[in-house]
Amino acid sequence: MGVSNFSTILLVDNSKEEVFNAINDVRSWWQGEVEGNTNVLNDEFSYSVPGIHFSKQKIIEIIPNEKIKWLITDSKLSFVKDQTEWTGTKIVFEIAEVNNKTQVRFSHLGLVPEFECYGDCSNAWKKLIEESLLSRITTGKGVNVFGE
Repeated sequence: MGVSNFSTILLVDNSKEEVFNAINDVRSWWQGEVEGNTNVLNDEFSYSVPGIHFSKQKIIEIIPNEKIKWLITDSKLSFVKDQTEWTGTKIVFEIAEVNNKTQVRFSHLGLVPEFECYGDCSNAWKKLIEESLLSRITTGKGVNVFGE
């Protein structure tokens, strides 16, 4: 089985290209402050929710309409003891055609049950991917899943 990283899957009627473009439009579905560019190789961007979460992502792999991979180069999660738990972990979006639909497999490599933030972080990702990103892909608009 290997390491139990957090992972979730979406299945949509949209094209692979629409899905790819939606994911890269990070500001539209990931709530919080996003600074920097989010759509080409080696782009670096930070994401923050003041007082709760800060992370810096670098796009280390991007294959149009197929795969996007971010490396977390810096992080500070103020609600856990080891505030840099995310640093060095990777976030991967894999896009594939399955039975005439488009499948998105989201994985946070390194976000494992041993992490103190695993519960909170995996719940947050679940909401972000299964509600906000799904809404962004299917309606063109993300939704605020944290009720801020």
